[in-house]
Amino acid sequence: MKFTREISSVTTIRRVSGKAIVIGENRYTETIALTPDGLVEDFAPPPLEELGLSHFEMLLEDEPELVILGTGDRTVFPPRELTFAFARRNIGLEVMNTAAAARTFNVLAGEGRRLAAVFYI
Repeated sequence: MKFTREISSVTTIRRVSGKAIVIGENRYTETIALTPDGLVEDFAPPPLEELGLSHFEMLLEDEPELVILGTGDRTVFPPRELTFAFARRNIGLEVMNTAAAARTFNVLAGEGRRLAAVFYI
């Protein structure tokens, strides 16, 4: 995985559909991970039911206070152990559908919060 910080000074999600997420002028049709400062390139997590803390290690390097998980068109909760693993690190994990996750990300990023997000399409 390669982490880039070349999107903008603050990443803003412009549009979410069932087929893509638009950030700036870029359209993404695969699961993506980002922070307010940039995008994780080549992020290829497993299906939601197989997610583990190791899939978030690149994002956790920036020591976010919160990780937002957008799960597609509907809210699907990841394995309970993932929630417990975040709690043990004192990092919040918020799970919601991708459209709601994108709106939440934009608001919190605009407030300057330390966060990271993963968006499943």
